[in-house]
Amino acid sequence: MEETPRSVGEASTTNFVPAETRPSAKKDAVTMKGCGFANLAWVGVDREELRGRLAMPEYLRLAMRDCIKRKDSTAVPDHLLLLPGGAVAEMAPHAPMVVFINPKSGGRHGPVLKQRLQQLMTDEQVFDLTEVKPHEFVRYGLACLETLAAKGDECARECREKMRIMVAGGDGTVGWVLGCLGELHNDGKSHIPPVGVIPLGTGNDLSRSFSWGGSFPFAWRSAMKRTLHRATLGTVSGLDSWKIVVSMPSGEVVDPPYSLKPTTEETALDQALDADRDIPPKAKSYEGVFYNYFSIGMDAQVAYGFHHLRNEKPYLAQGPVTNKLIYSSYSCTQGWFCTPCVSDPSLRGLRNIMKIHIKKANCSEWEEIHVPKSVRSIVVLNLYNYGSGRHPWGNLRPKYLEKRGFVEAHCDDGLIEIFGLKQGWHASFVMAEFISAKHIAQAAAIRFELRGGDWKNAFLQMDGEPWKQPMKSDYSTFVEIKKVPFQSLMINGE
Repeated sequence: MEETPRSVGEASTTNFVPAETRPSAKKDAVTMKGCGFANLAWVGVDREELRGRLAMPEYLRLAMRDCIKRKDSTAVPDHLLLLPGGAVAEMAPHAPMVVFINPKSGGRHGPVLKQRLQQLMTDEQVFDLTEVKPHEFVRYGLACLETLAAKGDECARECREKMRIMVAGGDGTVGWVLGCLGELHNDGKSHIPPVGVIPLGTGNDLSRSFSWGGSFPFAWRSAMKRTLHRATLGTVSGLDSWKIVVSMPSGEVVDPPYSLKPTTEETALDQALDADRDIPPKAKSYEGVFYNYFSIGMDAQVAYGFHHLRNEKPYLAQGPVTNKLIYSSYSCTQGWFCTPCVSDPSLRGLRNIMKIHIKKANCSEWEEIHVPKSVRSIVVLNLYNYGSGRHPWGNLRPKYLEKRGFVEAHCDDGLIEIFGLKQGWHASFVMAEFISAKHIAQAAAIRFELRGGDWKNAFLQMDGEPWKQPMKSDYSTFVEIKKVPFQSLMINGE
């Protein structure tokens, strides 16, 4: 039975705000400009008062730390298992919180921000991602609270149920944490912790979409306290996430990004939609999840080249502004703005190597859609924000939406938008919001079929992580995108 789009999913939380009453991501993006903090009314909160709202009792913090260190959720000191009625009978804080910080983000200010967070909260509730991975916190830290709760500890139970998480980093770091929290959905757990953002990355589109702003302000000491205070009060909204499966002929080797993992075994490749296509008996498959966007084409090729350039010359990564300048300069050398004359003109458009099929809302049948001739990049977008706060889908008028069979785009509606970019000049006009991108479709599921030939490789990326995908002329490579059956939970920063 086909899943009905626009459902909230299986996640539950006492603070969840119904879709019809919560603000849309689009309105959030319009409200927040730049870092977004200056426009908000701020009522000063005493540092000790804030700490009292966030900090868990010491015995719980130490128990979580020990369980994570030993990688054993039952490694709780014996005296803590005497509850209830033992020496410890503390109250849970109003909004127990942990923060994950990527010290490599934020223009290398990560270590200083980490120290500030530890001053405002506690050392044990601030996790350096180079030392503690999100899945370790989920499997051993949260599970430690569940162990204590099962023994009758009401404080541990309340902390587990009220837990909120802040992520100090870029969109990739936020996605990493959200993906690890997805393990709780798979295990059938309730009370999934919602996530807020301290934007330290380059684009920060997830942060912008939920009103946390596009960058962290220079007055970061006061802003950090203000951000944590807002995180204790913010309402919770849903965020669709999308599973991607890349299936290729057996034997093909791909160098996937961190977010794309190989499946455990080979699977039969039965996705071909044309009877005249040859189907290999086996396929190598990779799976991953994205929250913002997936793209194929020239933009991914530029991102791939820039990614490797930065890895080879790390001294170039001096901060968001420097990254953007180098990225723009690099794109000019890759044929994004002008296809080299030596290139075969027939290879300029993606329609030469690609077919697209989609499933529309409440429909179980695949439908082929036209690939525009001039499009050199195709983007599948979940959020309203893209490319550091730009809005390529545009603010479409009701008459146009009705004519195309579209609905207004939201990040929790079970639908995803597909648009195309032509030459670099077209992309520049789209990013400057002078024009909208080339609208292609809205879909509840998508299937790309890529066939090689004169093109030996395609370039793909998801949430800023690019890779080079080898192609063959004998067999097709398939990329299938479907909605994850539950929503991630995000804290609104307004």
